[in-house]
Amino acid sequence: MAIDTNELAALRPDMTRFAYLLLRDAHAVEDIVQTTMLTAIEKQDGFKNNSSLKTWLFTILRNKTIDALRRGNREVSISDLSVDDNDDMEEVLFNQHGSWNQEAKPTTWGNPEASFEQSEFWVVFNACLHNLPEQTSRVFMMREFLEFEVDDICKELKLSTSNCWVTLHRARAKLRLCLDTNWFSGQGFQESRR
Repeated sequence: MAIDTNELAALRPDMTRFAYLLLRDAHAVEDIVQTTMLTAIEKQDGFKNNSSLKTWLFTILRNKTIDALRRGNREVSISDLSVDDNDDMEEVLFNQHGSWNQEAKPTTWGNPEASFEQSEFWVVFNACLHNLPEQTSRVFMMREFLEFEVDDICKELKLSTSNCWVTLHRARAKLRLCLDTNWFSGQGFQESRR
C-alpha cells in the first residue's frame, strides 16, 4: 500500500513536538523526524493497515528516538540534573504524611478514558507536558511514552534511582494539577511557564 505523502507531511508537526519533548535539541529532532519519514517511505510495504498511519509512524519515531537516546546523541549538562525550581509545590499539594491537602485535592475526573479520544485533550496534555521543567518532562516521556525502565533512564540521564523516582512523582503531580485545572474543570488552557 502506498503512503500518501500529504498525510505523512500533515503528521510532521505532531512528530516534531513529540521528539522535541524528549530530545530538546532542534537539530536532533529534525534528524529523527526526517529519518522516521524516510523509513516510512522506504518500508511502506510493511504498513498493512492493521493500525492507523499515525500509530505506525509514531512507532517508528518512538524506536528512532530510543535509538538516539541510547547512542547518546544528546549530552545532559549538570544544570539539567538539578532539582526542579518549584520544590515548594510538594508542600502546597501534600501534607507531611504524603496525602493531598484539602485545598489542593484534585477534582474527580469522571471518565478520563473518554478524554483520550478527544484531540483537544491532547492539545492541553501537550501544553501541560511542555510546561514541565525540561528534565522532568524528559524523564516522564522516557518512562511513560518510550517505556524505558527506571534503571535505563538513570543510566541515560546519569540520575540516581531515587532522583528519578522523585522526578517521576513530581511530573505526575504537576501533570495531574495542570490537567485538573485546564481540562477536567472545564476551563480552557491558560499557558503559564514553570
